[in-house]
Amino acid sequence: MKKKTLAPSFKVWLESEHLHVLGKGGASLLKAVSDLGSITKAAKKTGVSYKYAWDRLADIEKVLGEPVLQTSRGGKTGGGGAKLTETGKELLKDYERIDKYLNRVLKDEESWEMIGLKISARNRLNGIVKDIDKGEVTSKVKIKINVPATVSAVITTEAVEDLNIKPGDKVDAVIKATEVMVAKD
Repeated sequence: MKKKTLAPSFKVWLESEHLHVLGKGGASLLKAVSDLGSITKAAKKTGVSYKYAWDRLADIEKVLGEPVLQTSRGGKTGGGGAKLTETGKELLKDYERIDKYLNRVLKDEESWEMIGLKISARNRLNGIVKDIDKGEVTSKVKIKINVPATVSAVITTEAVEDLNIKPGDKVDAVIKATEVMVAKD
């Protein structure tokens, strides 16, 4: 039997005082209202009924305790409209920012490698710290790797202190395309 490949997945939910405020569907609805200026058009675009959309938006407002929409009524001269309030814009912006960040992290194999879930041997070199030149913001760490070479990494001084690295420590030089990072078990 062939082993199935597993991949991480997630759903972003914003909550307030343990009450659900916004998930993917609500964010899609807010985005559609923002883009189209109409709850009716937003409901149609997101594949939900007008009543469901209206009720979902009302639920968001109830939990937040403030409006996320500003609506205007239609009349003989034309239909009404809807637009996001500042609260609605900030809520959607927060959701999209968090969702984008988490997607980026999940797709970044180097992030997974740094927490030990997977690492490529070709970009991780074991070695011993030979010297540290601490600066105010960055520090240069010289690492004697277990092949005939020494690698220098410029990392933040905060990272040097957080990792508590000192000459003689065994560390790994994790090489990215644009930089050399330092990892310590």
